[in-house]
Amino acid sequence: MLLCEKLSSAICGAAIEVHRELGPGLLESTYEECRCHELRTRKTSFERQVGYPVKYKGVMLDCGYRADVVVEKKILLELKSVEAVLPIHESQLMTYLKLGGLKLGMLLNFNSVLMKDGIKRIVM
Repeated sequence: MLLCEKLSSAICGAAIEVHRELGPGLLESTYEECRCHELRTRKTSFERQVGYPVKYKGVMLDCGYRADVVVEKKILLELKSVEAVLPIHESQLMTYLKLGGLKLGMLLNFNSVLMKDGIKRIVM
């Protein structure tokens, strides 16, 4: 778990850096692109728009679920740029964690005044 702690700390630092440069109020896609740039400069591996099928009655169905970013195949990032994080956003992250078989997720709301207030960790 130490690796995940170190990794999540680096993810938070990168999110704060992006927020410091851009501030709140932009589109989620902009923050995703900039976050990925930060991860690349930190030599951290990641995948974008990771698809998760749903298993229904033994059949895998592509229902269009896509996680924004998965870092080092360990931490799922769900990026938002919303006025307030709602329970549905947390449910979405928990669903993606379940579908992807991951234990740690981070909900990053870039529309917060202070980025540290826009970070929520969810452990399954």
